[in-house]
Parts: sequence; structure tokens; C-alpha cells
Amino acid sequence: MADPHTTHVTFPAGGTSGTATVLAVRPLADGTGVVVDTTPFHPLDHSWPDQPGDTGTLRADGAEHPVTDCVTGGVGPDGAFAVGTDIPVRRGDETWQWLAVHVLDGAPALEPGQQVELRVDEARRAALSAAHTGCHLMALALNEALADRWRKEARADGLGHPDFDSLAMDTSRIGLDASTDRYRLGKSLRKKGFDPEGLREALPELTEKINARLADWLAQDAPVRIDTPGPELTARRQWVCELPEKTVEIACGGTHLTHLGELASLTAELTLSEDGAELVVVTTPKRG
Repeated sequence: MADPHTTHVTFPAGGTSGTATVLAVRPLADGTGVVVDTTPFHPLDHSWPDQPGDTGTLRADGAEHPVTDCVTGGVGPDGAFAVGTDIPVRRGDETWQWLAVHVLDGAPALEPGQQVELRVDEARRAALSAAHTGCHLMALALNEALADRWRKEARADGLGHPDFDSLAMDTSRIGLDASTDRYRLGKSLRKKGFDPEGLREALPELTEKINARLADWLAQDAPVRIDTPGPELTARRQWVCELPEKTVEIACGGTHLTHLGELASLTAELTLSEDGAELVVVTTPKRG
């Protein structure tokens, strides 16, 4: 049986189905939360909610129950159970037990010790994986395109360019059709050395440069994988892409493609807010 302090997960290796033992059944505000020892389901991360939780089915004793969501849950040192934003600490806090909680409608007759079969909605997972891989590639291309706007030395990304994506990031959201990344261009970023002067006028050229780089990477069909030190939900996983220039690693807890050739195209659209304080990038993948 899995470590009782954390759910074991198989989604980093691409798992979409499996059998498991029910460990707990918890009432939730919007249904019932089922905790198992091992799951292929990817849960929404409460501290960095970029990729939505998987949906799918849970089958027990011949009855099939829709899994409408999968969220991060935890049990604190006082024994209190919490899910999502009600968790008061960041994922991985060693005083907590960390769990993937499968959300089911109603109150199905499930109990600890019961064997269940889990199956993820593979089409939805594939769409989210494509958008998430596209999001990371866009970040690398964006960093390269903005590299000459830095007036001070800044932390570099895996390709050696100033890491605008990390330093300016406000929110990142992975959708079924695209990813949306929002960047703050305020005083803090200027103090770090970024010069936004003339950025609005440069957007068409930047967009063209980014999309050309993305097209070039897709044509190389680089392998993609998730490296993980263990099966625990809390393991610090890395997205690894063997780009022609260099193999790049980015910390990531989501799901991804296995190679870039799975995408027929990947395009980014850049917009700047009226006050120039926010850059928004929408990245749209099209699978082959």
C-alpha cells in the first residue's frame, strides 16, 4: 500500500487508468471526496492552480461513478481535513498528509478498503497536456525574444536567456484549447532591470519572432518527459524537453506530451493592457 502520508500518482509517466484501494471517503461542499492509495488522476494544485484537475470515472462493484473533478487535499497535524484553498499551507509541508481527492456527485456507497478502478478522460487529458507543453515552450521563446530588454543581469532560464517568464509571472492558466499567461510589468520588474519602453510598438515583431521559434522547435520533434524522484504527489517533478540547442528542465507538476511532433502548430498572441502594466500571452496548440 502507498505511503499513508501522500497519495501515489502515475500521471507523470502518462498513466490514465489503474486499480486502487479506497483509503477514505469524505463529504465535500459539492459532493463526495474519495481518497485512494494510488491514482492516475492529476489534481488541481491549491497553491499554483495552473492545470485543472482530471475528470473521468471510478468503478466499484460493477457501478460506474463520474469523477467530476480532482483536487488537492490534506490532513493537518491536528487531524483536520481540508481541500483546495481551505488548506492553510503550501503543498509539501511535511507536517501534513497530502492527498489527491476524487470528487463524485452525491454520496455513493463507497468505504475504506474497497477496490476500485479509475479511468481518466483521455481526450481531455491530451488537450490539457498539449496546452501545458505549449505554455512552457512559449515561455522559453518569450524569454529569448525579450532578452535584449534587460539592463541588468537577471536569473537565466534553461537556454541561458533572462527568465522574464519567471520574474514577471502573475498567473498561468492551462485550458483545453489554449494557455493564458499574465505578466506584471510594474516597478518591481523595472528595478530588476527590465525595460518596457516601446514594448507596445514592438509587439508585432516580438510575436513573429516567438512564433517562428515555436515552429522551428516543433519541426525538430524533440522528446518530452517528466522526471520525478518518486511516486508521491508531493515529489518535485521536472518537465524535460530535449531541444536542439540544449535539454531544458522546468519545475512542473502537470501533464505533458511525449514529443513535440504531436503538435501540428503552436502560436502565441501577445497583448498589452491599456496602461502598459500587464502583458498577456495566449498560446494555442493544434494537435496533429
